[in-house]
Amino acid sequence: MDKPTRSLPQPTPETQHFWEGTQAEQLLLQRCTDCAHTYFPPRPFCPSCSSRSVEVYAASGRATLASYVINQRPHPAFDGPYAIALVDLEEGPRMMTNIVECEQTPEALQLDMPLEVRFEQVSEDIKLPLFAPAGADK
Repeated sequence: MDKPTRSLPQPTPETQHFWEGTQAEQLLLQRCTDCAHTYFPPRPFCPSCSSRSVEVYAASGRATLASYVINQRPHPAFDGPYAIALVDLEEGPRMMTNIVECEQTPEALQLDMPLEVRFEQVSEDIKLPLFAPAGADK
């Protein structure tokens, strides 16, 4: 029997471009062309000025660790403890994600540590953006 998986997002018309980007291993953000505010999660209007003049662009994939909690409770989709994290993207928005490719300990997960996006195929249609310490082997 296959190992159970995590809950998967359900793309909507407003988020479809984001999930198509992750399939192509690109982290796509939106930026308002009126006030230049960059934001996440995807939506059809700027959360800063309410303008509908927005553009989609590829982010750098770089971030820093803003906060995290290490979940110690058993979960059928994860082996061992795993970090649930908030990362500050280089472009400004904050994103909830998981930290991968490092020990899941307070010693390894240092606040403000530089991170890089990784993409994990979790279904035929969904690749999740996860983050690893910058310079970690892919």
